[in-house]
Amino acid sequence: MNNIIVYIELVEGKISDVSFELLTKGRSLANQLKCKLEAVLIGHNLKGLDKELFPYGVDTLYTADDTRLAPYATLPHTSILVKLFQEQQPQIALMGATTIGRDLGPRVSSALKSGLTADCTELEIGTHTDSKTKHVYNELLYQIRPAFGGNIIATIINPDCRPQMATVREGVMKKEIVDPQYKGKLVNLEVAKYVDEIDFIVKIIERHIEESKIDIKNAPIIIAGGFGVGSSDNFKLLHKLAGVLGAEVGASRAAVDAGFAEHARQIGQTGVTVRPKLYIACGISGQVQHLAGMMESNLIISINSDSNAPINKIANYVITGKVENVIPKMIKYYREHTK
Repeated sequence: MNNIIVYIELVEGKISDVSFELLTKGRSLANQLKCKLEAVLIGHNLKGLDKELFPYGVDTLYTADDTRLAPYATLPHTSILVKLFQEQQPQIALMGATTIGRDLGPRVSSALKSGLTADCTELEIGTHTDSKTKHVYNELLYQIRPAFGGNIIATIINPDCRPQMATVREGVMKKEIVDPQYKGKLVNLEVAKYVDEIDFIVKIIERHIEESKIDIKNAPIIIAGGFGVGSSDNFKLLHKLAGVLGAEVGASRAAVDAGFAEHARQIGQTGVTVRPKLYIACGISGQVQHLAGMMESNLIISINSDSNAPINKIANYVITGKVENVIPKMIKYYREHTK
């Protein structure tokens, strides 16, 4: 079949945002290829979740429901996807570049000998001409991602093997409902036909999850600091400004590596991707790795002592000056005008 299949990720019984993002992108790709968008949902107590998925334009939803399939376990989930893909022969298979996706994707692609591009930030449909044979490949999946430490953006293709598999970073794509009344087909898979009993040999006896106290992904305002902030003490100024504005504090990789901030606050290729209404970049030069995680912010303000910093090219407003001088003034003026 010439279809696209998206693996739906469940965390504590809830569908992850990255799955909705992939369905939105998958629907767009399916429209271009004039094929079906399908999804596979694996877990337990799945009843009713189809109502959340069909509005995103899902034509067929495959479900595998068994108490042993939740929480996620490597072997049974891999077996189900491998056998389902062998049956349906999708042209494209997508999943999130999450802890689960990074575990599951390589195992499935290895079993199918299909290849996999990890941590994509964009997906497109295009053609490719082999420079040696001059053979033209039509309607290939362009799997786009930063490479060589983020210094270049690479476009990767898989002309011959199917499915074309990719994991996609969370937050880099929008999630949009196609039609609240969209009706797709629900197919319940018989788990015993897809999973051998030996795959259930690993049992989760006890599970502890500590919720992160830092939520920069959903913050409407982010004050982000880079290596140019200069020190951990100067980073405290960012927290003060964040407290005044009701914002969250983020950081570039250089700032995290320098010990100015925790890794949970890292924004960029190796951190999280954000789309806040307001992004204030303090002492951030604007390398490709960082821009990949924040360039779709609605409004960007750059505070930097270097007037030629690359990030200034995408900023809506630029303030040239040292962070330790500018931030206290911003706090002062904001308080004066909000009394």
